[in-house]
Amino acid sequence: MPADNLQIHEKPKVHAPRLLLGFSGWMDGGEVSSGTVRCLIDKLEATYFANIEPEGFYLYNLPGMMEMATLSRPHVRIKDGLVESFDFPSNSFFCSESDNLILFLGKEPNLNWEDFADCMFGLCKEMGVKQIYFIGSVSSIVPHTREPRLFCTASNSKIKNHFQHYGVKFTNYEGPAGLATYLLSRCSQFDFDMVNLVASVPAYVQGNNPKCIEAVTGRLSGMLELKADLDDLKAVTEEFEKKLDELVQQQPDLANNITQLEEDYDNDIFNNEMGEIKKWLEQQGIRLD
Repeated sequence: MPADNLQIHEKPKVHAPRLLLGFSGWMDGGEVSSGTVRCLIDKLEATYFANIEPEGFYLYNLPGMMEMATLSRPHVRIKDGLVESFDFPSNSFFCSESDNLILFLGKEPNLNWEDFADCMFGLCKEMGVKQIYFIGSVSSIVPHTREPRLFCTASNSKIKNHFQHYGVKFTNYEGPAGLATYLLSRCSQFDFDMVNLVASVPAYVQGNNPKCIEAVTGRLSGMLELKADLDDLKAVTEEFEKKLDELVQQQPDLANNITQLEEDYDNDIFNNEMGEIKKWLEQQGIRLD
């Protein structure tokens, strides 16, 4: 099945390109995973060239409450009593030749992860990919007034050592796994380097989070040395944060809780991440607390 599901329509002109993955569904809190990759596809003017067909990878009729069942069903658009479109999950590859970057935007599959991974690795082998990056996001107890922190999981010590210079925290976790972690666990079979970067986003902000998308897109662009103009995202972020601040101030209990979150967030960075800078300042008689 993997060979049939992977469809490469036209091979772009790239040499040992990087692959960046974004998935909707699991690990897409604030739509940061899908939103970041979607943003970069637009900013880099990346062109579509391949896809993984959805057949055999998804459940369309989950049992349970309607709110849960709607998450798995195909999307239909009906206008004036006529069906305009009926869309199954899409899993598409795009390429920016000038940035030597392949971008994938899709939905995490419900079934046959091994076959889905084989499709992904098959494209990597066909295109000469050696480095894979996944950007994800999870809802956390963090304030919306701070930039999201990135947590990193690496496929080997070499790429872990490379990313320790980017101000990420390395993950300690045990629990339910996502497809990106499954992909990472299999990379040694194919001699790929892979890193999963997961942003922690505020759990109390529901739906699309433009501020976190902008912050993560900016950091990722720096890491991958991408030529992406993100100035227009800042205006959207400022308007979003302004409206969010207004809503928070209307709820004193929430405002007080966010103040406490800010203190906890800042103290954690001060105590655990400033390292030698904090020590040096204290030696000079300068205290920041």
